[in-house]
This record gives sequence, C-alpha cells and structure tokens, in this order.
Amino acid sequence: PAEKNISLLLPDLFVAGSARASFSVLGDLMGRAMKNLDKLLAMPYGCGEQNMILFAPNIYILNYLTSTAQLTHAIKERATRFLESGYQRELTYRHDDGSYSAFGKSDASGNTWLTAFVMKSFGGAKPYIFIDPTLIVDSRTWLLSHRRQDGCITSVGKLFNNGMKGGVSDDVSLTAYITAALLELDAVSADPMVSGCLQCLRVAVAGKLENMYTTALLSYTFTLAGDQQTRAALLTASEKVLDSLEVEMTAYVLLAVLSGPPVPGFDLDYASSITRWLIQQQNPYGGFASTQDTVVALQALARYGAATYSSEGACVVGLSSLGGASWQFTVDQSTRLLYQEQALDRLPGDYRITAQGQGCVQAQVGPPGAGLCTGTGLCPGPGLCFLPVLLRYQGRREETNMVIINLKLLSGYGLQQSTLQEVSLDALVCLKKEVLRSYSVTLEEEEAVRNLRPAVVKVYDYYQTMSYETRYRRHNNGLTVDWD
Repeated sequence: PAEKNISLLLPDLFVAGSARASFSVLGDLMGRAMKNLDKLLAMPYGCGEQNMILFAPNIYILNYLTSTAQLTHAIKERATRFLESGYQRELTYRHDDGSYSAFGKSDASGNTWLTAFVMKSFGGAKPYIFIDPTLIVDSRTWLLSHRRQDGCITSVGKLFNNGMKGGVSDDVSLTAYITAALLELDAVSADPMVSGCLQCLRVAVAGKLENMYTTALLSYTFTLAGDQQTRAALLTASEKVLDSLEVEMTAYVLLAVLSGPPVPGFDLDYASSITRWLIQQQNPYGGFASTQDTVVALQALARYGAATYSSEGACVVGLSSLGGASWQFTVDQSTRLLYQEQALDRLPGDYRITAQGQGCVQAQVGPPGAGLCTGTGLCPGPGLCFLPVLLRYQGRREETNMVIINLKLLSGYGLQQSTLQEVSLDALVCLKKEVLRSYSVTLEEEEAVRNLRPAVVKVYDYYQTMSYETRYRRHNNGLTVDWD
C-alpha cells in the first residue's frame, strides 16, 4: 500500500468562485499525453520549432503503443491526423536548400539545429504517414555542407535553446544533437558523416566537459553510436544531472540508460528514479515546460514505458477529503488507458491519496490556482490607448532564449491592426543582459466597460519558464519589466 497527503492552496488574491481543481488517475505513463495530443504545450505556437510539438510526440506515442500491443484504431487515426497536419505545416518553414528555420523564408538562412530536429522527426514518422524521402536527404546534405575539417558542424542561424551553450561550445552540443539524429535515422557509426562528427565529439570528451547539458546529450549520442566505454564515463559524469532540475537533459540521461546494454549502477531502478522525477514535472496536459522538454521527455518516457510494460496487475486508487467525501478508482488492463477524473469540491483543502495492488499508476491533481488573479495595475482617455513595454533581463546568463511577451487585453479593448503588423516584424525576442528593449502596442476601445479591472502582462524565457508578471489598467502610462 502507498499513501500521500496533499494540501491544495489558493493564491492570496483571486476572483471568488473561479477556483477549480480535479483529481485524475491513469494506468499508463503515456496516457495523459495521448489524451492531449493537440495541447501538450501550455504556451503560444507560431514558429517552425513550436509546430513540431504537434508532430514529434505522436511518433513516440505510436511507437510505444505498437511495441506494447495497445494501439487501437481510434488512437492511430487521431495521432496520424496530427502527424499529417504537422508535416504539411512544417513545410512552410522550409528553405529551397532543404533547411528549416523558425519563420521560414523570411529568415536569412536555415537553422542547423531546427533542420536536424525536423530531419529526425520526419524520419521517425515514415512508418505512419507518407514523408517525401527527398526532404530528409536534402536536409542531411545541407547539414553536411556545414561540417568542418575537424568533424564539427558549424552553427548556422539563431540557436534558440541556449542550454546548448556553455562550458564547451555551441558547435559541440549541436554536433552531438545532429549525430544522435542521424543515428536515430539508422545511420551507422561507419557512415562518413557520422564518423566525422564522432571524431569531433571524442576530442571534446577528452577535454574538460563543464556544461551538464552537453554531457547528458553526449551520453545519449555515444549510446546510439555503440561506444560503451565513452558512454559509461559520460553516464557517471551525468549523475549530477539529477540534481539540476532540468527536464531535457535529465531525459537524455534516461534515454542513454535505456538505449544500450546495461551499465553497472545504471539499471532499471536508476531509470525508475529518473522517471518518477520527470513525471512530477508534467503539466496537466501531459507535456512539459517547453517544446524540447516535451519532445525529449516524452521520447524517454515512451522508451521507459516499453521497457517496463506488463499486461498483468491491477490497482485500486483512493482519494479522500479529510473530513469529507471519498472516491475509488480501479486501474487494470481494461482501464489502463482510461482517463478517470473527479472534480474536487473543497478548495482550499487537504486530501489523502492511497493506492493498493500491483502495477504502475499515475495520479495528478489539476492546478488549484486556476482561478483568475486580481491586482492593481493605461490609457490617457477613451478611444486609442498607447502601451509602452520596457524589458530588461538582469539574470546570470549573457543572453536569454526566446522570450514570450504575453499581454492580456483589457475588457472592451482590442489590438489595433497596425500594432500586430509591427510586432510580427520582431517576433523572435532575445534579450542581452542589462540591455533595455522597448515594445509598444496600441489598444483600441471597442466597447465601453465600467469598473475596468486590471489586465496581466507576463514575460518569460521560453526554455526556462520562470516569469515576471505585472499588471496594468487604463490610468497607468506604461510598464517596465525587469526580471532575473
């Protein structure tokens, strides 16, 4: 028997009656993601990378369900529909030379990292939908054209995920990522392009690896390459990752553990400890913080699920409100993929979760802070309202990743059309340390609203989602956002 007590708390300020929470139970690691294939990421979509969140996870889910003989016609039909639409949409971000970039031909060139991501995803989707094979060949040829004499791939285009930057160099992490992509596409270590890249990576491993992201990624790359000696050394060095609280790099370690022969000290028990931590980072839809967190973590969880799958066993999960109601949920083979949910009526409140039986079951409480926040918070008068937003990053890194500026509209106001056009010209925002960037939007009153409430502006790093939130209302003259 297992037991856990939880307390559901609410923000200090929220709109009365707006709080919601629910408790859900699933008998499969991939069940939550399966249910929410169209909304894994609680973030905006709109570039060539973010589109892939509607594409890549379907591959891992289909692979997992196929390997465990759980794939139904309904799930296959839904997942392949997402693959087909994502495939067609991604082609709009393609350059004529076979590369891909965040905003397609409006960018000056293709992007090496995104091109490798698309190439490996298209290759993985081939068993399920039609993929033009020339697209994969063209991407590989373009990537090969940027390989240097030392075997490393030169970074071209904006590198979105600056987790790839650090103690070694962008090119080493990038080369490791591309090599892993090629090996996932069934290339072999003797392939001239792969062997050249591995030469570059072995030089880096022989030096001093200070970037934990690079170390974790290299452990997976050398696992796929079949270099067991280098793999074991990198896994040992990657043990620090479990303390780093970084989803993507932790998932790479899990992939490295599960994608090759056993290494002493890195068995299924070790993989289970990683998996438990990863599951606790999932959002209510089964995804994670960012695109790459979600894609790599779901790939790793699917691999773990396939390695530990058993068609036997049954569990009974109980939920009770202390001093209130209680519920029971049965999870067996017939209900393994069934999403069982119960709305919670006591907020705030204390609850107890129990589980008894044999098998694997995942329980989750939906965000208790789903209510609407209130606060104090732009317009000099009725009609048009000009809102300047000044941003400055003051954290430890020299530059942020992609920054999302999420501006909620005041009730009764809409964005002026010219503002949308101006903002789209500078859609990819990255902030250098202590450099002030200014943006402005014009709000247009569409309907008079009495007792206007504040609206929220949230600014956050796409890959490291700690955010700064501020509020505005009509009588303020603008916003300044500084965050670490």
